[in-house]
Amino acid sequence: MPFAIVLIGLGIELSPAHFLVTGPLLTGVPALAALTMGPIGTFAAAVGALAVNVTTATMHDAWGGQQIYGNLGGLLVVSVASVTMSNAMRARRQSELDRVRRIAVAAQEVLLRPVPARLGPVRAASMYLAAEAGAQIGGDLYAAVQTRYGVRMIVGDVRGKGLPAVRAAAAVLGAFREAVHYEDDLAEVMNHCADALRREYAVPGAADQEVLLEGFVTALVAQVPDGPVVELVNRGHPPPLVLRQGKVRALTPTSPLPPLGLENLIIGPPAKAESYPFAPGDRLLLHTDGVIEARNRDNDFFPLPEAMEAVHAGTPPEFLEQLHQGLIRHAEDRLADDAAMILVDRLDDEVGEPVGAVAASSRDRRH
Repeated sequence: MPFAIVLIGLGIELSPAHFLVTGPLLTGVPALAALTMGPIGTFAAAVGALAVNVTTATMHDAWGGQQIYGNLGGLLVVSVASVTMSNAMRARRQSELDRVRRIAVAAQEVLLRPVPARLGPVRAASMYLAAEAGAQIGGDLYAAVQTRYGVRMIVGDVRGKGLPAVRAAAAVLGAFREAVHYEDDLAEVMNHCADALRREYAVPGAADQEVLLEGFVTALVAQVPDGPVVELVNRGHPPPLVLRQGKVRALTPTSPLPPLGLENLIIGPPAKAESYPFAPGDRLLLHTDGVIEARNRDNDFFPLPEAMEAVHAGTPPEFLEQLHQGLIRHAEDRLADDAAMILVDRLDDEVGEPVGAVAASSRDRRH
């Protein structure tokens, strides 16, 4: 808009209608630019208005009159004030943005706590990737806790975005962190999460079906006990992947269940945890659909199993970082959805290290 006004003023001065006074119109250009532009844009608009004034005064030989000097003086005062105001507004906006980001980081650390590097019989790492630039938290959730029953983990994905999704994620995570310590049955832990979500969406006087369809959460709860197994309860979530001897296998549930919040769709007996082999040296990846649904320009999904098999990294953080780089390259820095991942390595029961690490250490000692 400011530059359009400058062009309009220039057009008037170069047309037969140059007898119209454009000085007052051009004087307000820097002030208008300061409302929507930074200091550089405001300065450029002021220079443009000044150029029109000088050009037209020269063309029409108006330097002898008092009006041109009044216009230039007014333009100079408004320009200085506008650039100063633009600088102040920019600094204030940056300060507010920094404060909001600090609050978002603090909220993320409360809601999505970093996974400890060592949890009982496993080494672990986590990663959260926000689809929206500058975002810190969203609808994906994860947690890992060491309990007397073993290491218990959850990953989930809330339908929807924004604050309602964050509220639902907080409700599910809060119920999980409480239930994992006193419920010996993993399915009951998931039931507590479902109850918490139902209470979060509950509306006084609304029917149950209306409450349940308000929103839902796909969730996966995993437990790694002392034995060489992993137990899973899957409620409509993408199955986790196990990397064993260079090959990836999906741990697909035998009896699929609907997401949390859609309990009315469950038919048959209550859900039970399913066990799968998880021996020392295996790697288990829990993830949200933002990982496998990332697309490239050809609309191809991210090949997560193949990407896992191609990664050669020692520690879980290094493994996740290489997966992250592959995901970003595939999506060309354009994630359509948030993505969360938890990677755990099953340690050797005797020495507390992955089998591969033990073998490498033995080779180093021999050489």
